[in-house]
Amino acid sequence: MSDNVLSPDRTAGETLAGEVAVDPATGRPAGRPQALVLLLSSCLAVLGAVLLAPVLPSIQRAFAGTPGVEALTPIVLTAPALVIGLTAMVAGRIVDRVGRKRLLVSSLVVYAVVGTAPLWLPSLELIIASRVLLGLTEAAIMTCCTTLLADYFHGSKREKYFGLQVVFTTVAATFFFGIGGALGAADWRTPFWLYAVSLPLAVAAAKLIWQPAPQAQAAARTRKLEPLPWRRLGAPVGVSLLGGLVFYVLIVQLSFKLDSIGVESAATIGAASAVASLGTAAGGLLFGRLAQRGPAVLVPLAFALSGVGILGLGVATSVPAVIAAAVVTGVGNGLLLPSLLTWALGSLAFEQRGRGTGVWTSAFFIGQFFCPLLVLGLTGAIGGLGSALTVLGALSVAAAVGVRLGRPEPATAH
Repeated sequence: MSDNVLSPDRTAGETLAGEVAVDPATGRPAGRPQALVLLLSSCLAVLGAVLLAPVLPSIQRAFAGTPGVEALTPIVLTAPALVIGLTAMVAGRIVDRVGRKRLLVSSLVVYAVVGTAPLWLPSLELIIASRVLLGLTEAAIMTCCTTLLADYFHGSKREKYFGLQVVFTTVAATFFFGIGGALGAADWRTPFWLYAVSLPLAVAAAKLIWQPAPQAQAAARTRKLEPLPWRRLGAPVGVSLLGGLVFYVLIVQLSFKLDSIGVESAATIGAASAVASLGTAAGGLLFGRLAQRGPAVLVPLAFALSGVGILGLGVATSVPAVIAAAVVTGVGNGLLLPSLLTWALGSLAFEQRGRGTGVWTSAFFIGQFFCPLLVLGLTGAIGGLGSALTVLGALSVAAAVGVRLGRPEPATAH
């Protein structure tokens, strides 16, 4: 169906100018200002995941007298991702009930409060509690941002911005990792000040973001929500669970792989991670050019590239070989996330989109959470990190074959 014609999932509040939704109050179409606010806000979940990695040893030393500090300290880093996985579905229901803008702006404000709380919290247990609350706000922010991108943009523009979402978050991860280490050199609490960056984003969202389809939103408050189309949504969500696992292999295991071949220099590990991030950004940009080929081509291609790269990581014995494999994996990862997201959301109506985004986000982040656990289990069971990576690479290639044989339908509105 042409994006110039209203389809059943585009209500009166989503009247389109080409591939762009129009503000029902002012008649102005969504554009770069709205997209930029949503893309930058999407980076906040990455801020929660990587900012503190360089200061974890310092946090552990600061609370050395806390019972179980060795087990509790990593939770400071991983708690937000687990909470996102467990609560994004709930956030999706709230998005469909109370509205995208209201939840986004309030979550950005609360994010700053709970994100900076460890600056003055006196115990490791309270810091972990604040990180759990941070994960709740991240789940809401990620769900709102992705849902609004799908609301505002359609067709090739939606695909473009889903690809840019990967580019923005990948570049942000590289930036935040470096700045976290630089700020943490003075004091381990200093990096927590960066969480206040959500406050200017909250102001920008309040000014630039508008609630689409107010008629549909009002109706959603007074009637039972339309059920999700699980026959169409089940396959992409299930595959996305595996996709989250595959996506996280490179992020978690690259430094350990380099360490296993004798690389101890933090500068070398950081440079390799930066190059791999550039590969992921390149994959996100590539998605915009290839999106018209649909999930039947792009999802298998993404899994295949990631799988081949992970297989390469498993067998590599030199730094150049590891970096080359990491780049291939990164390109696959950059294609994987927007391909899965477009497949999952493309057929959902406005009233279903928030919940659908929440379900997809939960699946993807739960896959990420289990990735290091699976790698650890395989490493112990079959003898070594290289063997574990080889198994996961083969699993990704098998997923590529399985999805290709299943021939998923194009992600078009019904």
